[in-house]
Amino acid sequence: MSNIERRIFPITEIRINRGVDGHGDKLVGYPAMFNRLSEDLGGFREKIEPGAFKKTIKSSDVRALFNHDRNFVLGRTTNDTLKLKEDKDGLFMECLPPDTQWARDLKVSVDRGDVTQMSFGFNTISDRWETKDEENIRTLEEVELFDVSIVTFPAYPDTSVALRSMEEWREANKKESPPDPTVKEEKIVEPTLPDKAAIRQRELEIKRKGAIVRED
Repeated sequence: MSNIERRIFPITEIRINRGVDGHGDKLVGYPAMFNRLSEDLGGFREKIEPGAFKKTIKSSDVRALFNHDRNFVLGRTTNDTLKLKEDKDGLFMECLPPDTQWARDLKVSVDRGDVTQMSFGFNTISDRWETKDEENIRTLEEVELFDVSIVTFPAYPDTSVALRSMEEWREANKKESPPDPTVKEEKIVEPTLPDKAAIRQRELEIKRKGAIVRED
């Protein structure tokens, strides 16, 4: 669970669809939008690629929460009180909240416009990094979704996992510095040692010269 990241993008929203035919009011909105850059998350910005949620919304047991608090469950995909789908804009949510006092209070706050934003909690399956206009950009290609959440404040917590991923990307793409043209490379020439045959020949020459000197 330590790898779970949470994001709140400023363009996400939540609203109430009034119930008809005996059905209760539903909370609907976009917890995530495609191809929209986040604010600075601490050295990088982030966007979501279409299809990032395609697999996880078919297989994961996702909860709708209030402020990412597991004590306040608004809905769940496995019992159809939470429905998720991808459309051309992003991840769309439709949630039928429980008939509890805190949920009724939350609907009032949403209806008044006091609470207006959404978020999602996820684990990264695949992402990619790039640099554009001197900014580090992370694109989420596929995620495992844990929760969608109605939130009070647009914070950006839990970016440590992404920061580690950015450092790994930087390390993998690190280039060696080119040689400095102002610095001359000194070549070290190792001295060569004479072979045994050359040494023997030199000794013979010395002996012959010595013999001539003695004869004189």
